[in-house]
Amino acid sequence: MSADAVANKDLSKSAYDHLWMHFTRMSSYENNPVPTIVRGEGEYIFDSNGRKYLDGLAGLFVVQAGHGRKELAEVARKQAEQLAFFPLWSYAHPAGIELAERLANYAPGDLNKVFFTTGGGEAVETAWKLAKQYFKLQGKPTKYKVISRAVAYHGTPQGALSITGLPALKAPFEPLVPGAHKVPNTNIYRAPLFGDDPVAFGRWCADQIEQQILFEGPETVAAVFLEPVQNAGGCFPPPPGYFERVREICDEYDVLLVSDETICAFGRLGTMFACDKFGYVPDMITCAKGMTSGYSPIGACIISDRIAEPFYKQDNTFLHGYTFGGHPVSSAVALANLDIFENEGLNKHVLENEGAFLSTLQKLHDLPIVGDVRGNGYFYGIELVTDKATKASFTDEQCERVLYGFLSKALFENGLYCRADDRGDPVIQLSPPLTADQSTFDEIEQILRNVLTEAWTKL
Repeated sequence: MSADAVANKDLSKSAYDHLWMHFTRMSSYENNPVPTIVRGEGEYIFDSNGRKYLDGLAGLFVVQAGHGRKELAEVARKQAEQLAFFPLWSYAHPAGIELAERLANYAPGDLNKVFFTTGGGEAVETAWKLAKQYFKLQGKPTKYKVISRAVAYHGTPQGALSITGLPALKAPFEPLVPGAHKVPNTNIYRAPLFGDDPVAFGRWCADQIEQQILFEGPETVAAVFLEPVQNAGGCFPPPPGYFERVREICDEYDVLLVSDETICAFGRLGTMFACDKFGYVPDMITCAKGMTSGYSPIGACIISDRIAEPFYKQDNTFLHGYTFGGHPVSSAVALANLDIFENEGLNKHVLENEGAFLSTLQKLHDLPIVGDVRGNGYFYGIELVTDKATKASFTDEQCERVLYGFLSKALFENGLYCRADDRGDPVIQLSPPLTADQSTFDEIEQILRNVLTEAWTKL
């Protein structure tokens, strides 16, 4: 065994012994090597054995500008030398001030106040707490409940997990925060009554939010949390008119609309904020991931002046914060990353190429295992079925054996890092860096075609 092989074996053992990986069935690595990624360059990542993989998920919907951007690393170094850390607890620092102003300028309407966190789940947690306290300051203390959608994922903190619509993720940690209620999502592929009328389907989905508000009592509901394109379940885009109707409902019942753009912001759909693409102005935007392209962690809750107004009066204080929220290094990296967006036209690139990405993936419809291809921008899901005519999904046994036991590993072994998931129905999710072009799309399609063709034989 070579010295490199020995070193990799030792590294893998150390990972199993000491590194508790997130959302990971740790027992699967007891007798198997832990995949260890050591380098990234452009749209590609490299493991400890020197193998190259196309990063079809941008890390975790994060690395918008691509891997290996030395200018971002240099900005981090310079900021750390000047001011590595100082909290935003009653103090400010220049990078945080500048980034808050820049985000406010990008955000629609009067969303001008920025509360920094270190990630998306914390931003969602912030938004719910803020909504509760806002209504208390408005003399409406009974408005504390929130509404979100079935199968939607909004994070792991106790409040964000309550908002999440995935029962299996919540069960180990219950009881959670009370007051979180669910409505149907916008998966038109699984809505046969509306299959030929997306406008009617969108209206029906939005009206379910109104019905839930009325059922709970408008005097008890504080906010609605929605992703522009829902991630879990496989990239559900909004039907035409959906968000326009949701905005009307929220206004009618004095309910805040929170656009959870942890994934969808910063170019993932081709606009800085995804609500702009679908033509609605929320009361708050939660965001994270792509703000720095993952070069340093940061998140934010962006708040309208109307919601912030009572907190800027008298001795009112939002008693909430995070030690590393708005970290100086992360703020500086975010500013440099947003410069790349503007200088290289990343949003324009996505808008110009999203159709080509979708049409390339739609070629897979000729495979019997592919039921639906959906999404928006550079964010797509491919739903897998056992029967195209009936849309029959995988059984639990098939998910375990084919989706996880074969597909997930085979895609990686064939050079594609992406997500094979069964939160909802079985899907493969794709979210490459925003620098991806037709050659990237073709490479993704070819690997998927080969692996999915083999997967069909195992059903």
